[in-house]
Amino acid sequence: MAHPKRKISKTRRDKRRTHYKASETTMYSCPNCANPVAYHRVCEECGQYRGKQAIEKQVSI
Repeated sequence: MAHPKRKISKTRRDKRRTHYKASETTMYSCPNCANPVAYHRVCEECGQYRGKQAIEKQVSI
């Protein structure tokens, strides 16, 4: 098996990892209520997913 001859310094290790960054979550507006929703998630406001009712939401009066 291959083993490093010398210890890799923290600076060199961190320089290699500079490209691993978290990206922003892509959002879209719900076609039913126009609320911003993350992709592949049920809408928090109306409870719809891909045009179908996924969960029942109670309407507060």
